[in-house]
Amino acid sequence: MPKPIVAVVTGASSGLGEATARLLVAKHGARVVLVARREDRLAALAAELPGATYVACDLTDPRAAGAVRAHVAQHHDGRLDLLVNNAGAAWRATFAEGGFANVQRTMALNFDAVLRLTEALLPLLRQSAPSAIVNVSSTAARVTRAGSAAYSASKAALSAWSDGLHLEEKEHGVHVGLVLPGFIQTEGFPATELLESAATRWLVSSPEHGAAAIVSAGLDRRAERYVPRPYALAAILKIALPAVARFVLSGGPAKAMTTRTGADAADARAASAGAATD
Repeated sequence: MPKPIVAVVTGASSGLGEATARLLVAKHGARVVLVARREDRLAALAAELPGATYVACDLTDPRAAGAVRAHVAQHHDGRLDLLVNNAGAAWRATFAEGGFANVQRTMALNFDAVLRLTEALLPLLRQSAPSAIVNVSSTAARVTRAGSAAYSASKAALSAWSDGLHLEEKEHGVHVGLVLPGFIQTEGFPATELLESAATRWLVSSPEHGAAAIVSAGLDRRAERYVPRPYALAAILKIALPAVARFVLSGGPAKAMTTRTGADAADARAASAGAATD
């Protein structure tokens, strides 16, 4: 009888990470290692999921990757079949407003922390091959809105690195898949404006749909998945007709999301940062 899948899922205390952990356990009987900052939420989720354990840490801390690796070694004898790099955050600001500091802190979590954790766990993934890494990027890696350039830059870097890592690790039996969500309705992003209009409601997907794409990219060894799927058209439009893509992104729902001001926007940014990194 085959042993259960062992999976590490970051950003697991809410949203897309929580949904992914639940799906892996419910559908595949996985033994999941939950990674996030909020220990109370991790403990509550682990208590619900058979065989789940957790590591409460801030992935931007250089010691975090080693702590996760030590946990996998202790609880699963160093076996690791799937790594889901999902933790991430966005702090909305134009470059004139946020400058280098905003880009730096965004890259620190969305790119640098992913590299450190993957570096620490790659030997375990190789020795457990066939295994997989799924990096959760964003449609923003392909198309950029005003006020989100730092986030797009971090996700574009993650996407490009994922493509190269796939080529490097294929011979070692480690598949690297990429998931590029659009708007996912979560605690940090309620997507109220988009959901209120029938014209834009289709733009928003659920954490459960995103989780299904992540599991498919990992266990089915898919190269890329967009969530919702029509978002792939945005990437195609950007390549084929860049001027048209810029025009579209400067108006409509993109403009509505970009021009939010005042306390509402500040609250949304704070919630996004808090929930996404957890």
